[in-house]
Amino acid sequence: MKIVISFFIFLSFISAENIRVATAANVSYAINELKDVFIKENPKIKVDVILGSSGKLTAQILHGAPYDIFLSANMKYPNKLKEESIAITEPIIYAKGGLVILTRKDDINLSKGIEVVKDVKRIAIANYKTAPYGKASVEALKNAKLLKIAKPKFINAENISQSVQYTITATDIGFIAKSAMFSDKMKKYKNWVEVDKNLYKPIEQGLVILKHAKDKNSAKVFYDFLLSSKAKEIFKKYGYIVEIKD
Repeated sequence: MKIVISFFIFLSFISAENIRVATAANVSYAINELKDVFIKENPKIKVDVILGSSGKLTAQILHGAPYDIFLSANMKYPNKLKEESIAITEPIIYAKGGLVILTRKDDINLSKGIEVVKDVKRIAIANYKTAPYGKASVEALKNAKLLKIAKPKFINAENISQSVQYTITATDIGFIAKSAMFSDKMKKYKNWVEVDKNLYKPIEQGLVILKHAKDKNSAKVFYDFLLSSKAKEIFKKYGYIVEIKD
């Protein structure tokens, strides 16, 4: 009897699979709920999430990091990985992200929108050379003809998550992902405003399966889940723009 039980435990162990998902920092607020819903339906698949800026994660992948799926904050990096034959699926948009301006200070008036950069001394912003949300922030400021005024006030963060941290601890305002405002941690911050969508292109976030997962059915299962209506409802809950088909 013990031998039979041990055999079934062994079978259960070898049938379980781990997948490693490289995830852009802005998705950190939604990924736990996505994982929880997925694992309830697929209890034999373990999902390990590696968070970071899209640029840095791409560099790691190009240098051989053993990731199976990549959720990028834009389409540039998945397209690069496809060109290098490291992505084995065509890059696809899983959601579109938006920008908000947040302040922890009650005496800063955000009713004037992006013009508030004239009135403050320190502005948190994600690295606009590597982080898609940082680039979008600079695009918005440039189109509003405010970049020259704002740039000397920048406190540069490595990624959008660090920009949130700087905003709530050190700076006067910060440009952050709208998705951040829907996390439990951030709900207490009420003084925020959306950046005018006419000032920047909505951030098209890209998804690919990587060649490390070419023989992993579990990676395809999670990939399909991320594109499902159930997952899109979760993305929508966290402030992303998604297309949900009936």
